[in-house]
Amino acid sequence: MRFEFSPEDEAFRLEVRAFFRDHLPPPMARRFYIGAHPPSREDVRAFQKLMHGRGWGAPHWPLEWGGTGWSPLRKHLFMQELYDADGLDYSWQGLHMVAPVMLAFASEAQKRRFLPPMLAGDEFWTQGFSEPNAGSDLASLKTRAERVGDEYIVNGQKIWTSDASMAEWGFFLVRTDADVKPQRGISFLLIRMDTPGLTVRPIVSIEGGLGLNEVFLDNVRVPCENLVGEPGMGWTYAKYLLGKERTASAFLYFNKRELEKAREIATVQRVNGQRLIDRPEFARELARVEVDLLALEYSVLRVLSQEKNRHDLDAVVSALKLRGSALQQRVTELQVEALGLHALRQWGHDEGEALAGGEALRWPPQVPGRTAQALITRASTIYGGSQEIQKNIIAKLAFGL
Repeated sequence: MRFEFSPEDEAFRLEVRAFFRDHLPPPMARRFYIGAHPPSREDVRAFQKLMHGRGWGAPHWPLEWGGTGWSPLRKHLFMQELYDADGLDYSWQGLHMVAPVMLAFASEAQKRRFLPPMLAGDEFWTQGFSEPNAGSDLASLKTRAERVGDEYIVNGQKIWTSDASMAEWGFFLVRTDADVKPQRGISFLLIRMDTPGLTVRPIVSIEGGLGLNEVFLDNVRVPCENLVGEPGMGWTYAKYLLGKERTASAFLYFNKRELEKAREIATVQRVNGQRLIDRPEFARELARVEVDLLALEYSVLRVLSQEKNRHDLDAVVSALKLRGSALQQRVTELQVEALGLHALRQWGHDEGEALAGGEALRWPPQVPGRTAQALITRASTIYGGSQEIQKNIIAKLAFGL
C-alpha cells in the first residue's frame, strides 16, 4: 500500500500543531503527559472549552451540530497532533458514544437540550451498560424500568461505570419488557446522576484511580421524555454506538505517544554508564514494538481510506482491538522496564507535575505516571470487549466458524 498525504493535508497538520503549541497551557500538558486516570474535572472542562472555542470540539459530529466536516484522514492527522502535543482525548462517554446515538435516533428536542452543553464542556456523561452479571453477555442485564404514568421507575445496579462520579448525566440500558427476547426488551434511557435514589460508589482501581464506579438505582424516577427513540430498541442503539468509532479501539494514537515516551526514557536512563537506548537488547525490544505499531497504523489507514477488504469490516475492527489493546500493555511495560528501579515509586494523582530541586534530581520528569499507566492498561484486553469476545467475532464473521 502506497500512502501519501497531500500538501493541503500537511498544511492542515502544521496548523493544528501550531495551535496546540500556542494555546495548550504547559502545566495542563504536563498533567496530561503524566496521565492520571481520570484527569481532573477542571482540566477536562477547560480543554474541551479550548477545543470548542477553536471549532474543534467534536471533529466527528455533523457540521450542523458543531462538527468540522473533516475527512477521515484529516481527523487522523488531528488526533496524531493532539497526542503528540499531550492534549486530552477524553469525554468519550458523551462526545463519542451517546452523541452519535442522539444524532441518529433522538428527538429534535433531545438534541437541542443535550448536544450544545456537551460540546461546550458544560455537562459530562457516563455510560451505564455493564452489570455484575452482565458484562460481555450484556443482553442478560437485569436493571429494569417500569413505566408508571409519565415516568419510568428504575431499579438495578451497574458496575465499571466510568466517570460516574464526575458526570451530570448517564445513558443507561434498562429492561422495559421482560416478556420478549432479551435483546428486544432493552431500552435506552437518559438519567440525571443526581436523581434521588441513584447512588454512586467509587471503585479504587489498581493504580489508585477513582474513574470506575458502581451505580445503584433504587426507585429512581425518570421522565418518559428521557427515553431515546423507541422502547425496546436499546440493544440496536447500543450496537450502533459501539460501531461508530471503528478505528478508535486500536488505540493507535495512545500507543504511538506512549512509545515515544518509552524512547525518551531510554535516552536518559543509563546502565553502567551507557544510555539504555544504545544497548542492543533494549534497542531490539523497542524496534519489535515499533514495527508492530507501524503495522497497526497501516491497518487503521486502510480502514480510514476505505480500502477493499475480503473480510467483514466488523471482524477487521475486532482484529484492530486485539492488536491495539495488546500493544497498550507492551508499550507501557516497556516504559517500566526502561525505568528500572525508578518504576517502583507509587505516585499520587496530584504528584509529579512540577518537580524541582533535589526532587527533580532523584526523579527525572519522565518517571511520574508511567507505572500507573502500565497498571491501568492491564484492563485494556478486557474493557470495550474482551480478547475472548473479539476472537469469537473474528471466528464467526471472518471464517464462518
